Amino acid sequence: MPSIFTSGGKPMIKYVSTTGGIEPVGFDEAVLQGFAADGGLFVPDRIPVIDQEQLQAFSTLSFQDLAFELVSLYIDASIIPRQDLRRLIDNSYREFQRPDIVNLVPIRGNRDTYVLELFHGPTQSFKDMAMGFLMQVVDYLLGQRRERLNIVLATTGDTGPAAAWAAAGKQRIDCWPLYPRGMISREQERQMTTLRADNVHPVGVENCPDGGDDLDLVVAELFSDEKLKRTLALSSVNSINWCRVMTQTVHYFYSYYRAVERVGDPVVFSVPSGAFGNLFAGYLARSMGLPVARFVCANNVNNALHTAFSRGVLPRHDLVQTPSSAIDIVAPYNFWRLLYFATNRDTARIRQWMKDFAARREVVLDVETTKTIQGGFISASISDEETLATVRSVYEAEGHYLIDPHTAVAVAAVEAVRDSLPAAAAIVCFATAHPAKFPDVIKRALDVEELPAAGHHSVIDEARDACEHLRICQLENLRSNLIGEMTRQVARRRG
Repeated sequence: MPSIFTSGGKPMIKYVSTTGGIEPVGFDEAVLQGFAADGGLFVPDRIPVIDQEQLQAFSTLSFQDLAFELVSLYIDASIIPRQDLRRLIDNSYREFQRPDIVNLVPIRGNRDTYVLELFHGPTQSFKDMAMGFLMQVVDYLLGQRRERLNIVLATTGDTGPAAAWAAAGKQRIDCWPLYPRGMISREQERQMTTLRADNVHPVGVENCPDGGDDLDLVVAELFSDEKLKRTLALSSVNSINWCRVMTQTVHYFYSYYRAVERVGDPVVFSVPSGAFGNLFAGYLARSMGLPVARFVCANNVNNALHTAFSRGVLPRHDLVQTPSSAIDIVAPYNFWRLLYFATNRDTARIRQWMKDFAARREVVLDVETTKTIQGGFISASISDEETLATVRSVYEAEGHYLIDPHTAVAVAAVEAVRDSLPAAAAIVCFATAHPAKFPDVIKRALDVEELPAAGHHSVIDEARDACEHLRICQLENLRSNLIGEMTRQVARRRG
């Protein structure tokens, strides 16, 4: 689809739907709408490419400076002027506990293998890497329009706390994190329910056999009603929101520069994967010019993505609860974005596959598409026993270095496919959460009754003792209760 040009002559990236049922929109509309009106996901009409000279020049930048350079490729200055964009980026990372934002830790027992700690933000999760910027952008755009939004999101763990903290105190946002009660850790739940913010309204939902996927269906149903969406001013910041995916390209570039000896050397990224948002950001980074030799899609036993990459079949099985609960996903929504580009933007095929997935609980990919996605990805499915054993083995081998269960899935996946990886490439395993968020899993893995010091974090320990503010709802009543609560709130604000 041709780009639309600004008055300055530079091409403005527009955003289209993976299912092809809407006219192109600007960055602001793509962010504020969340889901496209036709039920698809927003993607850019072109992916900007960074040449070798730019790739080299970016290597010396700070995380914030690199973020500015990369995200500005997707945001026209007529929508967010450059000085405002710079301020939004700086504000997004102000509460991170490391000045360099992330930390790359070498695994001494494995040459050229690293763990990338992405959990040094305010909620000790990689979700903070993009959520803070997304909320800054949403609040900024709403201020420009003098509007307000109800942001509704389903979470299986870390997205909810990150969204709640990033939204807290924002003048034009009400945030509604929905989570399957009893299927996330109490530490994750408490990060939402102990937050003191009048504009954040977490809801624990009971009777969710498919966990967060049940909640995703309710959210999708709300968004499919255009009249309701306008009346309640609904949007979402789940991993489907384009701004989040776009911003997550930054930690790929930043860690690449710190893992390789020379710019241009290959790298492998192993990513614990549920909804495929973080991995699609990696695909985007590689499409922009980052020299990624291979992505390892690390699944637990909820392995729809592993089945798709290994067999060319995307199934929808019943959810199994695992120690790596944040990636207990049976409907990886962002995978549609990869398939959109893998099929050369064949929106008709994406529409049909989405219908098949909903009706038949399975999509059989054609041979050409399967070969295309296998060209850049390899996958593994890691059992609960392997996850716990990996936490323990890394702890014992690396001087009591403690990883969380999701990171363990990424590390174990590398070992499962190591013989298929390029020998010369550095390997970066993503650490997506602080282990303190999963104390019961850590104690099981280490076979201890008391957590070691590395299993604690002051922020999480404080939340454990704070008073909670609970909203609890049954799944079958969730839609009607949300509509009622939001309707009353909109009326109060207007009157």
